Amino acid sequence: MRVVHLTSAHPRYDTRIFHKQCRSLAADGYPVTLVVADGEGDEERDGVSIVDVGHLPGRLNRVVKTTRRVFDQARRLDADLYHLHDPELMPVGRRLKRLGKQVIYDAHEDLPRQMLAKHYLGKATRQVLSRGVEAYQRRVCRHFDVIVAATPYIRDRFSEFHSQVVDVNNFPMLGELDGAPDARLTASAGQPPAVCYVGGIAEVRGIREIVRAMEMIEQECRLQLAGDFKTLALEQEVMTYAGWARVEPHGYLDRAGVRRVMASSIAGLVTLHPIINYLDALPVKMFEYMSAGLPVIASNFPLWREIVEGSDCGLCVDPLDPAAIADAIDFIVAHPERAREMGKNGQRAVNERYNWQQEERKLLDTYCALSR
Repeated sequence: MRVVHLTSAHPRYDTRIFHKQCRSLAADGYPVTLVVADGEGDEERDGVSIVDVGHLPGRLNRVVKTTRRVFDQARRLDADLYHLHDPELMPVGRRLKRLGKQVIYDAHEDLPRQMLAKHYLGKATRQVLSRGVEAYQRRVCRHFDVIVAATPYIRDRFSEFHSQVVDVNNFPMLGELDGAPDARLTASAGQPPAVCYVGGIAEVRGIREIVRAMEMIEQECRLQLAGDFKTLALEQEVMTYAGWARVEPHGYLDRAGVRRVMASSIAGLVTLHPIINYLDALPVKMFEYMSAGLPVIASNFPLWREIVEGSDCGLCVDPLDPAAIADAIDFIVAHPERAREMGKNGQRAVNERYNWQQEERKLLDTYCALSR
């Protein structure tokens, strides 16, 4: 069965799409092609054929012209099954169904709830958009063969109107980020220990509170910041904070760079704001910190608290309170033995439960059922 994964927005080496799903399918013997739109050209990597339809700047171009290019390329490839990764590709999936193809829609996010979190829009506008997106999603996605959901919550939402829904969680690949947690807990090269934040940097992801917390910590500690700022204005703002003197900005890093940052840190921060589409999310970085043997400092959402406290692998704090974040960092630095224990507990939880190898089986079983 020839398989094509389609994305108009994600980078070609997206962890969920390429490193996990495409590579797992290729290793299982499927001929896999990944269609991307990044302008970096075609290539073959790890058994996956990557086909580039070219990059067009601007959101409107992406939604209108790029999706048309993606569909045209998908039709030329004439595969048996298409796996879609972006909401704007739902109409593409509908057209592929009319051509008699099998289609999987991969719901990375709860799109209607995302609309409700766009606070730059008025409340009434957000509600109208959310209801409209919900209605459209239900109307289109019910025609697809399978819905793959990134979390159990999203799975349950789609299960209200579709009978073939499976959650394939974005958990870490075993061994990818393993480091040496004992070595992390001592300062190296005369530098104080470091905590890290890895991922996209935005207001709702807590960057203001994290940098403010660095002003308040009593222990000697620095912050390794790995990721791109969403806006230049936000970057310029937080650089004026006193806590920025303790920040080491790395910018966007590849997987090897992420591993190096985690291997030289003593804790990982994932203090996202309590907006509606984060409350029931399963943040990839939290589990990657755990996989790397790092105790996590996480937002005190009920679901996250259940995971962190249930595994005894970190501390949960009010993400809107810089002083609470600072206290958690101080605790980790001041109690290295306890931090080491929490880090090892997190690794154990990933090895036993929260890992890609278990999720991979769900994906392969889903494909196997469609190939019969």
